[in-house]
Amino acid sequence: MNSKRLLVSLYIVLIASTFNIHSQSLSAFVIDSVSQQPIPYATVQLKEKGVITNEEGNFNFILNETISETDSLIISSMGYETLAKPISEFNNNRILLKPKAIELKEVIVSNKNYTADEIIDLVEENMGKNYSNDLTKKRLFHRESSFNRWTQSNFKVKKSTIDVLNQKFIDSVISSVPKNDSYYSEIVGDLYGNYDTEVQKLDLLKASKLFDKETEIDYEKLEKKFNEILKENVKPGSYFKIKSGLLSFKIDTDEVNQLFEEDVDSTDVVSLNKELEEKKKNKEEEQKNYGKWKRNNLAGILSTLPTQEDSDLNFISKSRKYDFTLQEFTYLGNDAVYVISFQPSGSANFEGSLYINADDFAILEIDYINVKPINKFNLLGISANKYLSKGKIIYNKGSNGFYGLRYLESELGERVGVRRPLKIIEKNKIVKGKNKQNELSGDMDFVFNNVVKNEVIIFESESISQATFDAFTENNAISPMYMPKYDPEFWKGYAIMEPNTAIKEFTSTSSE
Repeated sequence: MNSKRLLVSLYIVLIASTFNIHSQSLSAFVIDSVSQQPIPYATVQLKEKGVITNEEGNFNFILNETISETDSLIISSMGYETLAKPISEFNNNRILLKPKAIELKEVIVSNKNYTADEIIDLVEENMGKNYSNDLTKKRLFHRESSFNRWTQSNFKVKKSTIDVLNQKFIDSVISSVPKNDSYYSEIVGDLYGNYDTEVQKLDLLKASKLFDKETEIDYEKLEKKFNEILKENVKPGSYFKIKSGLLSFKIDTDEVNQLFEEDVDSTDVVSLNKELEEKKKNKEEEQKNYGKWKRNNLAGILSTLPTQEDSDLNFISKSRKYDFTLQEFTYLGNDAVYVISFQPSGSANFEGSLYINADDFAILEIDYINVKPINKFNLLGISANKYLSKGKIIYNKGSNGFYGLRYLESELGERVGVRRPLKIIEKNKIVKGKNKQNELSGDMDFVFNNVVKNEVIIFESESISQATFDAFTENNAISPMYMPKYDPEFWKGYAIMEPNTAIKEFTSTSSE
């Protein structure tokens, strides 16, 4: 054997050894071969298992002992040529897909020349054949990203009988509250049931939460500071009257007296054990509620699917409210697809695009965004504006012949404002003399913005019987692991959707 052949053989052995021993996953970016731009939401398939690229075109595929280097990885995306080749041939982290140019007239030659409205009618007509609401067990990953921002936070003091609660102090308190913060939670679990909110159970397998604890610490410090001020200035037996214009409510004496309760004495074993038992009970209750909360969260998300009855995304169920236009014809893998855009024709809220299988008229993909606020409220200085609702929904066909959800992304934005007078009055019936003790009054002007993004990817789905569903008991023993910064090792061995750069680079300012 000459030296060149020896080097090639050694190289092949090295690659094979590296693949078999060290590599537990395949990670890469899917990129448009012409524009060199990332291709988001491309489907990556391997032996009937699949993931989807994130918004940056990145994916990470878990490889197990059933996978060999000769198995083919299949990558497909709307409007691109499908790429399929053995894993061993993927030798870098950039995978190029070629655009597939198709003209609408090509399909008209072999298909009936349907109008956009006729295609939508056929989608509705075939809904029962294409989508099932039978019981299933779905292995899924859910990521919720929440972004909060104070765009306005002012309080102008008009009167304060407590010297320390002056304008300078109030301004310092407001300036100490973080103006921006973000929160991420991720779970992997098995969802039993169908798409009805009351017919679902969640087997929570693993969960994490990523946020800055320093934000919580700031609020705790503020609460402690205010409690100290109140203890020094508020008399035992007092209660508070809080007024804002015509609105008024009362904080009772018992609630105020809690400020004056002493901390538990560390030498009092009985009291200390009672406090520890209470904390344990609270933690158990928190675990139980977390699983229930995530299940309800998922139920609410899945109920918005446009293939469900009474969905707010009503482009199909109330198609008369929209104008449809046939834009083009393309392919998703080997499936011929109509691309239809929609616009509101009257009071509807959304515009977007529908990607419809030309053979069975099933919806394969939906992109939508609102064209006007979903809800708007403004009364007596209190305002709420749900100004954003956009998303992407991808379906795929299962082995049972029905289409089911593969991927969902939704983004909801709301702006809340309060511009009102505020008066807090301390009153006391026990103290001799005047009933009124202290007062703080001023004008509030606060505007808060919140955006919540949900991503759900379903990796596997199998049909189950009513007996299996009834016999399953939810797992409420899992609580989320707190992470001050993203740790990819946490999800090692679990199929998830790759985080974007913002999540990967997130770092808490706290030391924990």
